[in-house]
Amino acid sequence: MKIALAQLNPIVGDIRGNCELVRAAADKASREGAEFLVASELIISGYPPKDLLLREGFVSACDRAVDELAAALPRQLPVIVGHPSHRDVPAGRVANAASVLHQGRVMTTIQKMLLPNYDVFDEQRYFRPTDRVAPVEIAGRRFGLHICEDAWWGVQSTSYHILPRPWPDPVALLAQAGVDAFINISASPFELSKPARRMELLKGHVSRHRKPFLFVNQVGGNDDLVFDGHSLVLNAAGECAHMLRGFESELTYCDLDHLPAAPFQIPPRAALLLDALVLGLRDYMQKSGFRECVLGLSGGIDSALACYIGARAVGPEHVHVLLMPSRYSSPHSVADAQKLADNLGVDAQVIPIDAIHRAYEATPIVGADLASQPAGVADQNVQARIRGALVMIRSNRYGWLALATGNKSELAVGYCTLYGDMAGGFAVLCDVFKRDVYAVARHINETVEKREVIPANTINKAPSAELAPNQFDQDVLPPYDLLDAILEGLIEHDLSVSALSKQFPPETVRWVARQLDRNEFKRRQMPPGIKLSQRAFGSGRRMPMAAKIDFT
Repeated sequence: MKIALAQLNPIVGDIRGNCELVRAAADKASREGAEFLVASELIISGYPPKDLLLREGFVSACDRAVDELAAALPRQLPVIVGHPSHRDVPAGRVANAASVLHQGRVMTTIQKMLLPNYDVFDEQRYFRPTDRVAPVEIAGRRFGLHICEDAWWGVQSTSYHILPRPWPDPVALLAQAGVDAFINISASPFELSKPARRMELLKGHVSRHRKPFLFVNQVGGNDDLVFDGHSLVLNAAGECAHMLRGFESELTYCDLDHLPAAPFQIPPRAALLLDALVLGLRDYMQKSGFRECVLGLSGGIDSALACYIGARAVGPEHVHVLLMPSRYSSPHSVADAQKLADNLGVDAQVIPIDAIHRAYEATPIVGADLASQPAGVADQNVQARIRGALVMIRSNRYGWLALATGNKSELAVGYCTLYGDMAGGFAVLCDVFKRDVYAVARHINETVEKREVIPANTINKAPSAELAPNQFDQDVLPPYDLLDAILEGLIEHDLSVSALSKQFPPETVRWVARQLDRNEFKRRQMPPGIKLSQRAFGSGRRMPMAAKIDFT
């Protein structure tokens, strides 16, 4: 049985366009002899549709679109699509559904049982869970069709539905009903550990039930989420038979009756990060209607990596950079920034900021404030805000998306300036620790480009904001390797200060924890960015701002 796996990139809300993606894939699959096609979760609406599901008429429009799509598909080819639906649920409620379309109509519809409500997921806000599952029959075979989270029952990170809660295991129920194979349609967002975790999850199901397993995932960026694809087919022995490409749309085929083992290889961490960052920025820009982007280029590692990502995402001809030296900028910083711009072929303009800085110093009242503390925090921040304002002027004038370039380490401890280096419409590196910024930069030079695109001096020199004489990040911050290790424990593992103090210097741990808690107000005001870890700043991590956190 030749099955087509359609790993597609929908746009949230674009019902007509998403249907066309499915129709085009089905036409090609039919011409190439497929016996049925599988697309991803909520492909008709795009995922995540969020409060569009509450807007009057949206879900009904999706239901109509499914009917119209069924009529437009090749009649001989069954097609599985995910969509929100009002059908077979109480009035006004919505199901996260999957339908089998065949012979011009909707043949069968199933609904999602387990609705995730952790991290970035909020499905219990929108959907009504089903209380039953049943196999679907396609071309004489029985398939255990289920939707995304239904395969994650019992996993510790989804603890809201592990025992002793009264939620059943949907995959086990389908196995008990008798199936020839399992099909899971997903919109599973990328995290660094996710491709390997999915493989282990599916291997566990196959080990228990001894049936092949098809997993079809969405691909593409939608707001702060990136969907990596990496769709999988496992044979009845639990071996990988197919893995679709990561971060790309793809239509491929498997023969359910012949699934020999194939390599399962996840790219290294730096490669995954780079691919996710490029796709996340590209789709955010294209789906939001931006063709060009602009950013400040300082000669430092963060803006260099952000600039490279922009050039990869939309082409260097669509990237504009400003070199904005101050009285404290070193000659090598301007030279490093210009060298990167030349290497990439991006539009670069030099705008010295000292005259603007001096105008602030000559302004009554605030000039006296600045003079009372030369090169102090206020003086440093006004330089960052001058640069942010210049970037935003170009953004406003030409409709370019302004990129903020701060990394996760800086945002965590507040080593960043509101309305300065945090100004922009998209924060490219907001979920990338400083150590990973360096790792991705080296990966670009050594593996991707095989030449020095990001200048070696940018990578090797001590990091500095250059907002005061002889300033270096480590004058204020712990060494980044130490800082990032502590932050990873606090943010991504929710470890206590006491626990981390057994591994790292206690006073450093306490300082980092205080800075993390007191700078939540800044992170609330940062632009959206790309989620890459299990605990990114944003909708998946909801911390109070006005709080006194005094436990250890």
